[in-house]
Amino acid sequence: MKTILLLGSGELGKELTISLKRMGCYVITCDSYADAPAMQVSDQFEVFNMLDRNRLNLVIEKHKPDFIVPEVEAIETEVLVKAETKGYTVIPSAKAVNLTMNRDRIRDRAKDLGLKTANFAYAETEDELILEAKKIGTKVAIKPVMSSSGKGQSYAKSEIELKNAWTFAIDGMRGNRKRVIVEEFIDFDYEITLLTILEKSGNVSFCDPIGHFQKRGDYQYSWQPTKCSKKVIKNAQDAARKMVLDLGGSGIFGVEFFVTKEDEVIFSELSPRPHDTGMVTMYTQNYSQFDIHARVLLGMPLPEIKLLQSGASHVILAEENAKGDYIIEGVEKALEDKSVNIRIFGKPFLKSYRRMGVVLAASLEKAKNAANMIKVKSKT
Repeated sequence: MKTILLLGSGELGKELTISLKRMGCYVITCDSYADAPAMQVSDQFEVFNMLDRNRLNLVIEKHKPDFIVPEVEAIETEVLVKAETKGYTVIPSAKAVNLTMNRDRIRDRAKDLGLKTANFAYAETEDELILEAKKIGTKVAIKPVMSSSGKGQSYAKSEIELKNAWTFAIDGMRGNRKRVIVEEFIDFDYEITLLTILEKSGNVSFCDPIGHFQKRGDYQYSWQPTKCSKKVIKNAQDAARKMVLDLGGSGIFGVEFFVTKEDEVIFSELSPRPHDTGMVTMYTQNYSQFDIHARVLLGMPLPEIKLLQSGASHVILAEENAKGDYIIEGVEKALEDKSVNIRIFGKPFLKSYRRMGVVLAASLEKAKNAANMIKVKSKT
């Protein structure tokens, strides 16, 4: 029985824990708050701030896991780099985690590898942000270099908007790196996530591209497969393969791309773990992204991954001003459509626009309709 230390216990971690338990693993989950989703299905859990290097070191040494598996960005990644030198196995690799937890480092690496990216710069003060934005163009995207799920991300066209964007980014950042990336606004036709699988042997394979839509910088719905030309698929696969082979290790990576009307493929982001847009694979594939990640990180043979049916996912969100204890209404009504499946994440409290569940369905229209029937409200 392998021991897994899962750093992060959200909805993705919950599904991964279930997949790992099915493979006979002993899973210890960690997060900054108690009763997080993955803790509800794990063997043990630890509650602490994973940016605290001393606590993180103590937890690693306490459990001596066979695999350390990050699931969130708010981790002191230098601890994982040192842990790997001591013989611990970090998934997919300490290099991958250290680079991708920081947008500036992974963006610089993508550029070094020759991938097409938006024009970008970095800023560590409000004045520097305004200066760099004016160099790039009339409309820019601003993101903290360390964040997740769109937190702190916004767009700006004027100096007033840039000042607001600076405050929003700093308030939404994770960690203590007071730095933002400011990048050219890409007038893309659509976005895709290419789930890219790297095995210990170095073999790279791919799931069918997943289309997705974001709002407030956060995924709202996704669908698989998405219509891409052969040229787009090839260029995206070539870029993703180059990235994951450079990062090394083993596991599944969520590689995001912008696609323009001219079929130009532009690298956007990379996550070294299952991806939120990839929750649709629980409906569409014979093995979900979580099953794949569990098998590959354990070094087990990878089965043939098949797209069994088309499908879509749609988030179930808390209301804008939601907080505290909550109730969920409308699930029974939504399930009257026999093609609909629902995952309620079990998060212990609400906050504004918090992702509380996901609808899985045969089409995007069905997923949207079902999601609109479900309301997550504060009790008071």
